Amino acid sequence: MILDSKIPAGPVAEKWTKHKFNMKLVNPANKRKYDVIVVGTGLAGASAAASLAELGYNVKAFCFQDSPRRAHSIAAQGGINAAKNYQNDGDSIYRLFYDTVKGGDYRAREGNVYRLAEVSVNIIDQCVAQGVPFAREYGGLLANRSFGGAQVSRTFYARGQTGQQLLLGAYSALSRQVANGKVKLYPRTEMMDIVNIEGQTRGIITRNLITGEIEKHSAHAVLLCTGGYGNVFFLSTNAMGSNVTAAWRAHKKGALFANPCYTQIHPTCIPVSGDHQSKLTLMSESLRNDGRVWVPKTIELAQKLRKKEIKPSDIKDEDRDYYLERRYPSFGNLVPRDVASRNAKYVCDEGRGVNETGEAVFLDFRDAIQRDGEDLVRSKYGNLFDMYQQITGDNPYQQPMMIYPAVHYTMGGLWVDYNLMTNVPGLYALGEANFSDHGANRLGASALMQGLADGYFVIPYTIGDYLARMSSDKVSTDHPEFQKAEKEIKDKIQKLLSINGSKTIDHFHKRLGKIMWEYCGMARTAEGLQKAKGLIKDLKVEFWKDVKVLGANEELNQSLEKAHRVADFIELGELMVDDALHRNESCGGHFREEYQTEDGEALRDDENFAYVGAWKFVGEGVEEELHKEELKFEEVKLTQRSYK
Repeated sequence: MILDSKIPAGPVAEKWTKHKFNMKLVNPANKRKYDVIVVGTGLAGASAAASLAELGYNVKAFCFQDSPRRAHSIAAQGGINAAKNYQNDGDSIYRLFYDTVKGGDYRAREGNVYRLAEVSVNIIDQCVAQGVPFAREYGGLLANRSFGGAQVSRTFYARGQTGQQLLLGAYSALSRQVANGKVKLYPRTEMMDIVNIEGQTRGIITRNLITGEIEKHSAHAVLLCTGGYGNVFFLSTNAMGSNVTAAWRAHKKGALFANPCYTQIHPTCIPVSGDHQSKLTLMSESLRNDGRVWVPKTIELAQKLRKKEIKPSDIKDEDRDYYLERRYPSFGNLVPRDVASRNAKYVCDEGRGVNETGEAVFLDFRDAIQRDGEDLVRSKYGNLFDMYQQITGDNPYQQPMMIYPAVHYTMGGLWVDYNLMTNVPGLYALGEANFSDHGANRLGASALMQGLADGYFVIPYTIGDYLARMSSDKVSTDHPEFQKAEKEIKDKIQKLLSINGSKTIDHFHKRLGKIMWEYCGMARTAEGLQKAKGLIKDLKVEFWKDVKVLGANEELNQSLEKAHRVADFIELGELMVDDALHRNESCGGHFREEYQTEDGEALRDDENFAYVGAWKFVGEGVEEELHKEELKFEEVKLTQRSYK
């Protein structure tokens, strides 16, 4: 299979402008003849649904939450990147483009990344117009702060609630279109499958989560805006409901899944405290602007800390190892997430971790409070400090926070071309659901940027080009393909309910998560991945023999919801392991211990692996086929990534 990225020809700075002009248009009177389905109502989905409805299309928007406002985008804390250069500190569209390609360890398409940087400046204007209360400087301009992987301040923020405020802006735009009758909302509804007719995606099958009713919906195009798959690890910073089911079902109907092994481990999370936890809590990367990361210089001091024989304040500066500042003097505590996470693992593996489990480092605000005063620190990070204190019982104004890496974001996802269309015509993937913009590691504050860029400024153009080339005739949900897909879903539900085994769904999910974290987490080896593959295969067999799904279909049944999602996670986990196993290099969030520099940094193999690895489902129980999209770098020189 030839993967045509459809990247326009010409200089990178002109590609998007020329492409927009060359695309076909649907005239305003004809737009009302076309139906578009949007699955997911986070930043990518809400912005896309609102924008397409504003243009005149008829939109159906689906979310499994009781309101679009509960989409997981609301949990984003620290900010959104844009190349406005308000600080006058040397930022530009090109620098944001360069930082993003470098931050992704040269495993992303140049064309997509440059477009992202280019439209980022428009996102901020759009959100300000919607009333998003960004922080402001004394003179009235929007304030900026720094995030990892950049030496400029380009991150716009609303305290530690940026995702919430941006989602409220998109939700208000969506609500306007609901009131106008151009968007029909389907809350508490989960997508179970896509429906392809004559090679094109023409609808979806859903399950009403309240009544259990299986429903069919047809459209001219389907947009998947369903987020990432970090919950394959069970413990992650994602909401418990976040899942891969929509993307995975599309994958099994022909859509390629790209770079599944690229998982981001966020370095600034509250450490695991026991087996009782169902999720982990993120502490914003913005805290690394003023917080200093350190551990004791000696194992002996660390052991005394763990035994509570001494307090952090008892350790003198000369006995502290500010290891990120020591190893990376140019970037210090603001190195990218993969670099910060690996270094936290290194010092804890040496025995210098600071909590009872030995898996935590300090994030210390002592110097910032002495320098700027507690009131200023509180104005920047107050709600984050409050959240930390509520969860841990410790006051971060008086003693350092304890943090440790945790699964956060997934750079892999459905393969899409420059127009955000998968290899299945009529099926699009936006935001974290696609693989396109971050390579092997996402820079902090770029997730919100991508979601809104895709929804507000890319898909309104590119979907028009597709719809203008097809008839506006509608497909009936009585079509045989709809009937077939509906029957498959009902049969799968009955199979799950009839197993009546002895083990809970969470039992299998936790076991999968431990396998993934142990063998396909922060560090990977060929031997470990081979072992993981066998363990997951065995787990899948056991799941379908011995899982216990309570209740019935014709009711609110969260046990059944979870069963579907965990079954898909198990299959995805196997593919992630295959992807990590075939990629004999280290890059970004994919760190194979066999491939590292003398300094312990990721060692790429550009000659053999400078490509997107896109996997095709070819049948149950059959190994998936790998297809490659070669990556070409014309603007950015391929070099060993360094933040020293």
